[in-house]
Amino acid sequence: MTLSIDLPLILAAAFVSSASPGPATLAIADTAMQSGRRAGLMLALGVTTGSLTWSIAAALGLAALMASSAWALEILRYAGAAYLMVLAFKSARGAIRGAPAAAASRPDAGRADARRAYARGLALHLTNPKAILFFGSLYTLGISARTSPAELALVIAAVGLQSALIFTGYAWLFSKSRMAAGYLRLRRWFDGAFAALFAGASLKILTARLTP
Repeated sequence: MTLSIDLPLILAAAFVSSASPGPATLAIADTAMQSGRRAGLMLALGVTTGSLTWSIAAALGLAALMASSAWALEILRYAGAAYLMVLAFKSARGAIRGAPAAAASRPDAGRADARRAYARGLALHLTNPKAILFFGSLYTLGISARTSPAELALVIAAVGLQSALIFTGYAWLFSKSRMAAGYLRLRRWFDGAFAALFAGASLKILTARLTP
C-alpha cells in the first residue's frame, strides 16, 4: 500500500520542535528535579495531551482557523506569557529564599499532586500560541489533497506517540538520582537559571510576530 503522506518528513519536523529546548522541556526538567519522577512524568503527559489537542485541531482545520483570528492568537499570547512569568517568579523566589531540602529528596518521592502537575503541563501547551502555528504548518508538510482520514489518523497517532516518548524521556532523565543530587547542591543556581529562562521565553512570546 502506497501512502500519500510523507510520514518521515512530518515526524522529523515534529521531533525537532518537541526535542528542542523550550518552555515545555524547561518546565519538565524543573519539575522532575524538584518534585521527582512522578510529578515530572505527569507534567510531561499534560504537555503531550496539549500537543495532541493542537495536532487534532490542525488535522480538522481548526488550527488554521484560529491562526487566522488575530484576537484568538493575542489572547493565547498574553495567557501563555503570563503563565511563563508566573513560573519565572516562582523560580526566582526559590533562588532567593531557597527551597526545602525534602522537595527533591529522591526521584520517586511523589509528593507533588499528580493532577496539579498534569494540569500545569496541559495549560503550558494549550496557552502556547506558537503550538497552533507549528501544527498548522506541520500538516502542510507531506500531506496532499489525496490524504485519506485513515492516513491523517496515522499522522496524529505517530506524532502523538513520538511527543509522548520525548517529553516523558526528559522527565525520566532529569529525575535520575544524579540530577536530583546536583539540583540539591546547586538549588539556588538552578532556580535562578530557570527564572531567567522562563522570563526570557515569556518576553519572546510577547515580542514575537505571530504570523501563520
